[in-house]
Amino acid sequence: MIRSWEKKSSIVMEINNNAPVKTKKNLAISLGISRQSLYYKPKMIIKDLILKAQIEKVMSAHKSYGHKRIVQDLKIGKKRVLRVMKLFNLTPEKKRKAPNKQGDINQEASSIPNLIKEIIIERENQVWVADFTYIKYHNRFIYLATIEDLFTRQIIGYDLSSRHDASLVNNALLMALNNNNTPDISHSDQGSEYRSKSHKNLLQSANIQQSMSKKGSPWENGYKESFYAGFKLELGSIEDCNNLGEVLERIAIQIYYYNNLRIHSALGCPPLEYSQKR
Repeated sequence: MIRSWEKKSSIVMEINNNAPVKTKKNLAISLGISRQSLYYKPKMIIKDLILKAQIEKVMSAHKSYGHKRIVQDLKIGKKRVLRVMKLFNLTPEKKRKAPNKQGDINQEASSIPNLIKEIIIERENQVWVADFTYIKYHNRFIYLATIEDLFTRQIIGYDLSSRHDASLVNNALLMALNNNNTPDISHSDQGSEYRSKSHKNLLQSANIQQSMSKKGSPWENGYKESFYAGFKLELGSIEDCNNLGEVLERIAIQIYYYNNLRIHSALGCPPLEYSQKR
C-alpha cells in the first residue's frame, strides 16, 4: 500500500512532467523585463532601477537624446548608462526623415564654390549656415528657414512661411544680421531661394561671401540636415495650433530650448553656454 505522502509526491511529479517547459525568454516576456535581468545580482537591482528612473526623466525632457548626451546630462559613466538602457530596453525616439526637396532637381548647377569645405572654424560669425525645411501642418506643408552660427551652433535667425521663396530665406538672414555681427561667409545648398537675385544682393550689400554645397551633395551642408532631424522630432506635432502665429510661437520656444538647454553632442553643452565660455 502506497503511503499518503508518496502518492502526493507522485502526483506532483506527474503534473510537472506534463507541464510545458517555461523558457527564460518566455519568463522574461511574461514579467515584462529583459532576459538579461534574470541573471542579475539582486543587490544591483535597486541601483539600476534608480538609474532607470533618472534616464527616463532625461529622455522625457529631451526626446532625441541618445546615450552620449544622457551620460553628459547625468554626469555618470557611459558603460553604466548603456548597460541599464539595454537592460530595460530604453531607446530614444527615432528621427523622422524630412521630405526631399524636389523643386530644384533639374536646375543647372551653380558656379558658386563651397568655401567652407576645408576651412577651420575658429570664432563666432566666421561662417553662418542656412537652410529651410518642410513641416507638416493640417494636411499641407509650411516652411521654416534658419540661420546657424557654425562655431557656436546657435540658431541666430529664422522665419516661417506658407511658401518657400526668396522672402523666406531673406527674412531669416535679416533677423540674424539685426542681432549679430556680420559673418565672413554664408553657406547654403543650391536651392533656388538662395540663388535668387534678391538673396545675392542682400549678401553683397552686407559684404558677405556666398558659399554653396555642390549640387546633389547634401552632406556638404550636413550641419543643417542634422539640426532639422532632431529639431522636428523634439518639436512634435503642431496640429493643435490654430494658425501660423501659434506655430511660430511654438517654434520660437523650441529654438530657445535648443540654444539654451539642449546639450549639443559636438559641444558637450548647450550652444549659448559654449558661446559664453569663448
